[in-house]
Amino acid sequence: QVQLVESGGGLVQPGGSLRLSCAASGFTFSSSPMSWYRQAPGKEREVVATITRTGDFTNYADSVNGRYTISRDNAKNTVYLQMNSLKSEDPAVYYCNAKAWPRYLEVWGQGTLVTVSS
Repeated sequence: QVQLVESGGGLVQPGGSLRLSCAASGFTFSSSPMSWYRQAPGKEREVVATITRTGDFTNYADSVNGRYTISRDNAKNTVYLQMNSLKSEDPAVYYCNAKAWPRYLEVWGQGTLVTVSS
């Protein structure tokens, strides 16, 4: 069964940090590009960060560049999103996304909620 399971969301104060994790199963994780998306209430889902299958290359939305870091551990079939200096505009449901090799079919996790509030 192809599956992505996110964890690590929660409530954090402005300026704080959170680390999201996404555990993958049912497909060849190490050959699949991975991304994190987010969707805030009333807004469209947007891509936050992307990482290549080897982790050699990453890309970030301008709004999070320099504050977020995407990484992956292919031995653990897990992708991470380290979020630092969280701001009031960062709260959203964060989704893990895979382009599952070999057909690069889209796979989505169930999402994890991030709330930033003092």
